[in-house]
Amino acid sequence: MTSQTLQKKKILFIVNPNSGKKKSDLLTQSIQKEIDVNKFDVEIVYTSYAGHAVKLSRQAVEDRIDIIVAAGGDGTINEVAGEIIDRETVLGIIPMGSGNGLARHLGIPRQIEKAVRLINQFDFTKIDTCFVNQVHFVSIAGIGFDALVAKHFARNERRGFMGYFNVVANKYLKYKPKKYQIVFANGNKLTTRALFIAFANSNQFGYNTTIAPNARLTDGLIDVCIVKKPMLVSIPIIANLLLLNKINLANDVNIVQTPYLSVTQSRNRVVNIDGEPIRIAKKLNIKINPLSLRVIINKEDAKI
Repeated sequence: MTSQTLQKKKILFIVNPNSGKKKSDLLTQSIQKEIDVNKFDVEIVYTSYAGHAVKLSRQAVEDRIDIIVAAGGDGTINEVAGEIIDRETVLGIIPMGSGNGLARHLGIPRQIEKAVRLINQFDFTKIDTCFVNQVHFVSIAGIGFDALVAKHFARNERRGFMGYFNVVANKYLKYKPKKYQIVFANGNKLTTRALFIAFANSNQFGYNTTIAPNARLTDGLIDVCIVKKPMLVSIPIIANLLLLNKINLANDVNIVQTPYLSVTQSRNRVVNIDGEPIRIAKKLNIKINPLSLRVIINKEDAKI
């Protein structure tokens, strides 16, 4: 065995086939075409059920795989990342989901071939991760209407932006803002009714809808976005501000940066964890875990 072979890094691609056969086939072709075999030994595996990526990633860490690439949406990325937080293993991302919020923040191309090519450069950095009680997230968590949408979108057969938009449109009018009691790290307290509260590590939900324009993945802070329910006439204005990266200018939006906070709800409700609806507890403790995940980025376009 040559010294060159010994120096190769091991890459495991964990692919969510629910992203579609066409995307999966294109990924396989792109890996064969683009990955530098002089630098990397490559293996590809496919998930077959929810949570399978967790098991595969755990085994990969035990096998001392250098890079685990999550090929899927934010949910797949979350499953993989959870097993390599505070470890030497590096996360790679091939955005094959619907919104691809974290990938957009990291400047990773949505074109599969370009995203694979980026892995060859092996430019990585450490980013923050977060926890809601004992449940980790990398990009964004949320409660209220945000979590309700995540719950129904997960059940929706129609994916993509229009599927997401349809859920929002169908549920918005009848939704009543919930009451929350918030305590921030500096001791400040706030009792409020909100349409939703987002806990942002990255800046967007996906689809370029930026909920936290000043969020950075390396600042050691959570951007707490408290959104009141606007009047119908204000919705077009707010939608434009979301897309223009200026939602912080809206009258119905208040954003507070903090390394830690607790939120008490009237009852145990669903929490949106990187796009996946999870029921956790009435009282939520949200905290930052600074520079705890190594991830491959696009240095030119990443907003870190």
